[in-house]
Amino acid sequence: MSEEKTEPTEEKPKKPIVKIIIAVVGVVLLIVLSVGGTLMATGVFSKKTKASAEQALEEDAPAADGHGAPAAGAHGAPAAGGHDAPAKGAHGEPAKGAHGEPAKGAHGEPAKGGSPAKKAIPSDKDTRFEKSYMELDDKKALVANVAGSRKVMQVSLSLMTQYDDRVFKNVEKHRAALRSGALDVLRQVTEADLAKPDFRHELAVRLREKINSELERLENFGGIEEVFFTEFVFQ
Repeated sequence: MSEEKTEPTEEKPKKPIVKIIIAVVGVVLLIVLSVGGTLMATGVFSKKTKASAEQALEEDAPAADGHGAPAAGAHGAPAAGGHDAPAKGAHGEPAKGAHGEPAKGAHGEPAKGGSPAKKAIPSDKDTRFEKSYMELDDKKALVANVAGSRKVMQVSLSLMTQYDDRVFKNVEKHRAALRSGALDVLRQVTEADLAKPDFRHELAVRLREKINSELERLENFGGIEEVFFTEFVFQ
């Protein structure tokens, strides 16, 4: 019998599983390190640390109330009201006195700015206002012809106000315009008007209205409360 030769079988090499696992782990570590480095470069961790520190400071800070800092309003503004806030009327306008007159200071002194204010006389009882007088003619009487007649009328006027000196300063400033307006009123007088019992009173009212309208046109405030005749002649 012939001997059969048996060839030795070669063992197949085992797969390098360990190497594959090591390679995978290395790739994962590389990815993790890359992501972590990117986050640190962008400052994500520093921002979180800063936010945590600020939150801790806010928790430790005392409340801005009671004996601490004064409470702030919207946008950090101090709370309005209290005893130091100026009094205001409707819609935030400054407070006004009776009849829409501007508010006066202590003892009736005129308020700064705005329209003239009445000058009060100090008194323990009812409030009274000081009366001031000024001659309009400045030693030169007003002369006008009586309408429809040959007669001539000559008058001197005295103006009265209870407001402060700004009224008479306006009168002196615009004396020429006021005298012209008064002459326009005098030229409308007729002989029939002169015969009326209340003629002088009616004429004084018309002169006052004319003078105040001129002052309001020129200075936005009249202030003349009465007109008196210190001279009245017609012939």
